[in-house]
Amino acid sequence: MSDAPADSPDAQAPVAGFVTHALRGVALAEMHARPFTPVPVPRRILHFAFMPEGEARTADRRAVRAFCLAQGRPGPASGAKYHRAAFDGFDLRWEGHSEFTTYTFELASPSPAIPFEPVAASFLHLMQQVPQPGPLLVVVDLHVLPAIAENTALAALAGDDVAMADVENGAAQIITQFQADADGFVRMAIIDRGLAPMQTGALVQHVLEIETYRMLALLGLPQAQALAPAIRRIELQLPGLMDEMRESRSIEANRDLLDRLTALAAELETDASASSFRFGATRAYGDLVPLRLEAMHERAIDGRISWTAFLARRLKPAIRTCATIESRQDALSRKLARAAQLLRTRVDIDLETQNGEVLRAMNDRARLQLRLQQTVEGLSVAAISYYIASLAHHVFEGLHAGGWHIDPLIATAATVPVVLGVVGTIVWRIRRGHSEG
Repeated sequence: MSDAPADSPDAQAPVAGFVTHALRGVALAEMHARPFTPVPVPRRILHFAFMPEGEARTADRRAVRAFCLAQGRPGPASGAKYHRAAFDGFDLRWEGHSEFTTYTFELASPSPAIPFEPVAASFLHLMQQVPQPGPLLVVVDLHVLPAIAENTALAALAGDDVAMADVENGAAQIITQFQADADGFVRMAIIDRGLAPMQTGALVQHVLEIETYRMLALLGLPQAQALAPAIRRIELQLPGLMDEMRESRSIEANRDLLDRLTALAAELETDASASSFRFGATRAYGDLVPLRLEAMHERAIDGRISWTAFLARRLKPAIRTCATIESRQDALSRKLARAAQLLRTRVDIDLETQNGEVLRAMNDRARLQLRLQQTVEGLSVAAISYYIASLAHHVFEGLHAGGWHIDPLIATAATVPVVLGVVGTIVWRIRRGHSEG
């Protein structure tokens, strides 16, 4: 199989006379992005999985390229997710995934009859030649052994919790305890009973992926356990808040309840946002583990617990716990949203009622102001008429003193109705003009 990266010319070779899809090359290359490689027997395999973040992924690829070039070997291409290189005494397989990076070292086994010797820690210098890309999550010491080493492998992995099964229709056997030894390595053994080298390579990859995906799936469990008390606390508080909401009548009490509900919803949504990726990853990795077990055609051995049974007993409860916490978060979020909506509606109605009362009070004040204004206008007509009549009286007295035969009092009395009529008409027209405006 070709291990050309997705952006290589071969992966994007055009078809003469046709316009190809822009992503055709990527889709073709993805099928060969992580090819199986033949593995001879016996073989010692050390597998490391790290969790780089951010720019550490790009730096990791650069570090692998620099390491390969320093040894006179080509490094991974820019943007490549897979690279394999042969060095003196070992082969290196590097893979970059969306969330993790793996380094797999394949070593010749000095003795096919003595598994896990020398200890895996004596080979750590191989991994230490490259800067650590991120926190270490998975460390596997896998030994591929011939059939004659079956008993010694079982002796090395002795214990009540050993999981073992026949795979590949009985052509091999897989053995592990799924726990770390004194050096931190999870020991695994594959007993070859007649596998072809390519079958061995595929089986090795499936076994390593099962352990890697198992560990990644379990990362969600601590987060679920940490979130459970907060979710339970909110679940217990919500019924009490609903009872208070049912009995509250004042707008101040409703506002206080709404603030408390909003604070609980914000706390829940913050936790849900922080855990959504991890829980989604747990589901995805948890689905991959049984697929890899199915691909190996596992068959249980009488008196022994199989890998499928072991992982189902230990892994599935953890995955169900994460799913349960996520489901409780979703259900509680919907309940809080409905409660807040109901309370917000009540607060809005109270505000509308309060605003209506304010508007009615404003109307009453406006009506009172209008009446006062009309009263003032009536008084102003009288006052203006009085001043005009007074001026007219002075005029009539002057005319009388000048020899006119006019009685000032009679003339003033005759003028008053006319002045009242004229001033009243002017004020009325001004008021009508304002009303029309």
